[in-house]
Amino acid sequence: MPMETNGKITGAEAVIRTAAAAGIDVCFANPGTTELYLVEALDRCPEIRSVLAVFEGVCTGAADGYARISGKPGLALLHLGPGFANGIANLHNARKAKSPVISLVGDHASWHIAANAPLTSDINTLARPMSVWVHTSTAADTASADMTEAIAQATRLPGGPATLILPGEVQWDTTGQAITRPIFPLPAAPEAGEIERAARALHANSASTAIVLGGSGLRTRGLRAVERIARATGCRVLAPTFPAVQDRGAGLIAPDKIPYAPEPARQVLAPYSTVILAGASEPVAFFGYPNSRSGLCAEGAEIFHLCRATADPASALAALADALSAPAERDVPGAPRPEPPRGALNPLAMCQAVAAAQHEDTIVMDEGATSGFAYYGASAGAPRFTYMALTGGSIGQGLPCAVGAAAAEPGKRVLNLEGDGSSLYTIQALWTAAREKQNLTTVICKNRAYSILRWELERAHITPGAASLAMTGLDRPFFDFVKLAEGFGVEGRAAHTAEELNEALHASLRTPGPMLIEANLE
Repeated sequence: MPMETNGKITGAEAVIRTAAAAGIDVCFANPGTTELYLVEALDRCPEIRSVLAVFEGVCTGAADGYARISGKPGLALLHLGPGFANGIANLHNARKAKSPVISLVGDHASWHIAANAPLTSDINTLARPMSVWVHTSTAADTASADMTEAIAQATRLPGGPATLILPGEVQWDTTGQAITRPIFPLPAAPEAGEIERAARALHANSASTAIVLGGSGLRTRGLRAVERIARATGCRVLAPTFPAVQDRGAGLIAPDKIPYAPEPARQVLAPYSTVILAGASEPVAFFGYPNSRSGLCAEGAEIFHLCRATADPASALAALADALSAPAERDVPGAPRPEPPRGALNPLAMCQAVAAAQHEDTIVMDEGATSGFAYYGASAGAPRFTYMALTGGSIGQGLPCAVGAAAAEPGKRVLNLEGDGSSLYTIQALWTAAREKQNLTTVICKNRAYSILRWELERAHITPGAASLAMTGLDRPFFDFVKLAEGFGVEGRAAHTAEELNEALHASLRTPGPMLIEANLE
């Protein structure tokens, strides 16, 4: 029951009960002294389960994974400016994924700010670049309304992180104001003119037209609609290099990914004089390179959005399919599924082993980096599953995002394909997985180097010297991920051959709880 003082509750409890009214049922927390009243409010609101993380980057990444899989806002509780700063890298990824993540950040009481205590900082300035909306509450009476607005701003398409800063007195003061029940903003309807323009382009020259999917265009409804369009017109359908969340597997169209490297990406896009963006951003190179340009589409190509950012891409694709009198939906003939590999454990064998082992309804978080590039293609014929990827390029997203997904769907198996270097940024997530007894399988792609950096050095025609090799090598000493996992309370196994990896995967997928598998790659 709510704590009542003459019929009133604290501002902190008003915020937490507003979150519960929005259907949020998990809070990923790393609180401190300035959040004690929010912690107390969580005690009084059993509708929201508290999940502790021992690093704020795990909180924000987990809130992102929860939002992607549940379709509801993810909630992170953070401690002042330094705690928020520790979570910024994965808020950057959430912003690029357009995930509705709500960060609740406790601050000093407003009258204590002038004292410039050790933890005093400008939270608003820290939060603004990573948030679609930032607000500091000023009174307990408006706390519920402020939380309602945070939820609305985060979930209004195109969506993204929102930050609500709660000074001490706003949390502990009491209010008699009623809890505001959040209403999720509805997407705008696709405009007839936008649909007609796309239809004209496809009628005029469908063979040189590509559709790049994003947002709900990568979910089942959007994929079924775009498959109708492709069958009717022969256009090319593409997925972004790192989709936030995508439905994949048997019966669904499997759009090719735009490659990470700019040269093959431009080769893929070169034949298309028209590129229609259905919820996606214009494809650009990850980095600027000498004597190159940012865009990946053919020079002079006509690039336009199928719908506004505030509209639902899946609805726009369905409207376009109908405008083209495209054939009815169907299950797409399945791609072949790889057999469990045998022999040497190289990156291709690792990807094939994962694709061969995964079950129906698995949730896959892919931060396999260079070693995991083959997984996307290998898994096209797997039983139906949900796929997530590293959206903002800030490594260390995989483990937390997987933890958040497991919290959103505790009855499903989550499979995290994780680079050895990137895992170390947020490996504390293993402790949360163990504490929560999550059904989470993590495969560490152990190639003992920051291979992406060595690959980029090679592309730049730079011959690595002693310093370059030292800064890109993960040796002297090697990491023992089995021992690291066990130290966090997670069972660990090492695989040195394809057969050992197959066996470890099958053991993990049939056993409740978390497991880490160290795949030692040749």
